[in-house]
Amino acid sequence: MSHRLSRTIWQYSLLAMVLAGLGLFLIYPILLTVESAFASDPTRGLRWTDLGATFTIEHIALVFADPKLVEGLKNAFIMAVGTTVFSIAMALPLAVLAAQYRFPGKGIFSALILVPLILPPFVGALGFKALFGRQGSFNAAFGTELDLLADGRLLGVIIVQALHLYPIIYLNATAALANLDPALDEAAENLGAGWWRRFFGITMPLIRPGLFAGGTIVFIWSFTELGTPLMFEYYAVTPVQIFRGLREVETSAQPYALTVVLLFFAVGFYIVGRVLFGGRAHAMYAKASRASAEVRLRGPAAWAATGAFTLVIGLALLPHIGVILTSLAAPGQWYRSAVPTEFTVAHFEQALGHGDSFNAIMNSLKLSAAAMVLAIFIGLIVGYLIVRTKVRGRNVLDTLCMLPLAVPGLVMAFGYVAMTLRWPFGRGDPLEGAFSVVAADPNPFPLLIIAYTVRRLPYIVRSTVAGLQQTSGELEDAAVNLGASRTLAIRKIVVPLIMANLIAGGLLVFSFSMLEVSDSLILAQQAQHYPITKAIYAFTGRLGDGPYIASAMGVWGMALLTVTLVGASVLLGKKLGSIFRV
Repeated sequence: MSHRLSRTIWQYSLLAMVLAGLGLFLIYPILLTVESAFASDPTRGLRWTDLGATFTIEHIALVFADPKLVEGLKNAFIMAVGTTVFSIAMALPLAVLAAQYRFPGKGIFSALILVPLILPPFVGALGFKALFGRQGSFNAAFGTELDLLADGRLLGVIIVQALHLYPIIYLNATAALANLDPALDEAAENLGAGWWRRFFGITMPLIRPGLFAGGTIVFIWSFTELGTPLMFEYYAVTPVQIFRGLREVETSAQPYALTVVLLFFAVGFYIVGRVLFGGRAHAMYAKASRASAEVRLRGPAAWAATGAFTLVIGLALLPHIGVILTSLAAPGQWYRSAVPTEFTVAHFEQALGHGDSFNAIMNSLKLSAAAMVLAIFIGLIVGYLIVRTKVRGRNVLDTLCMLPLAVPGLVMAFGYVAMTLRWPFGRGDPLEGAFSVVAADPNPFPLLIIAYTVRRLPYIVRSTVAGLQQTSGELEDAAVNLGASRTLAIRKIVVPLIMANLIAGGLLVFSFSMLEVSDSLILAQQAQHYPITKAIYAFTGRLGDGPYIASAMGVWGMALLTVTLVGASVLLGKKLGSIFRV
């Protein structure tokens, strides 16, 4: 057997192995949920030998016949549109300032702009409630009666989500602006076009694909967000309605039908947006000269730019400040006052010392570490197949690895639940019980690790691909020509060269897995299995010191994410934005 044939067999074997894994743990859960929504008996699914008798659209029709479920879909859409619009309104002006101008503090702001990502809106809602509730700091300081937790709960959810997600828009917009050829803008200026005309006539059409890439992530994320509405006790929204229907999955088709409707709407909105606002990126001839085209702002204009960054970042930090103050407040000592009247660090001790909270933190550390190792292993294989080989099917592989960014996490989590009720992993399967969620004695840990890995796989794949594209394959080929095996060459040559990218992607997988919401809330049903986010949610419903301990756990999570995101930003630099794209 020739060396080239042996290598081809090896490459296609790796491709088949990864595709099989993605088929089982990405495509199959989605298809299983869809099948259960259209089956007359959701516990048995569609029987293809008698499809006419088992297929029905009645469950889907009942979703649209129920006014409460229709209202939930409408509210989810409003929530997504509002979050996306607010995020773009905050991020786009800042991206333009960062890409085209120099002003005081620009370097510091470039780092601080990522700070909102260190606290999920799920946890940030705790701090926001403390600041803007009827008895919160804002009303106490200004003598007002504002209450975003009553009639304005939907607005509160939108604001908290936008303050968390706008950096994703910012990262994509700055990356798109950095790729523009400044000669186009200069030519239009020489022809007499003003700044506004140049911006809307030249810049906006050119950066629209990048803006759409970030906007898609924000829209789908907020359309299917579960944690933030739960924390605001805003239940008239589809993700929460699906979550509350989890107890019926063994007997009712409605949760499956509602999940499928959510998926179809998410995909439909993406397709419509792609047609209207997407489009192909335009090739540039002088991308690298963008930095030299930056204009130094002086006087009032410079301080206005600094003020814009300060204002947006300051607003984005409000939920963080609220969570920190809540974690430090003595129980009952923050009521109708701008700040707590008495402070304590006892909640941090309880967050680490209380049996339930400490167990949850340890669960999350173990699960996230396992997901990180698995994701790095898979990401290295996928990246190598995409960049270093010419096997047929690698484009399909790349698309599948990006799919979790476009598919709602809630849909995938629900699909994993369905897997434990049907074959494989349930109902007579040899592995029944090894993967279980709603059983009397569940074992959700394997599914949580898999869910975290699949959900965050795009990050490590994009990071690995970027690293491989920047390194030559000649060193690897030279090692093989000198007698090293391909595996040894990858381990000794390729991996060290892209180690920074692997570490950066791994850090992102680890940190976002630590504070994953949908998978944790749905797959962990018993206290001994709770990850940190499920424990935070459980503590918020506990009277007395519950919200304070939950906030302290959120602060520990903020500290962890700060370290990991700063590390990933240092290692990846401006390429950090490329992992938040579909």
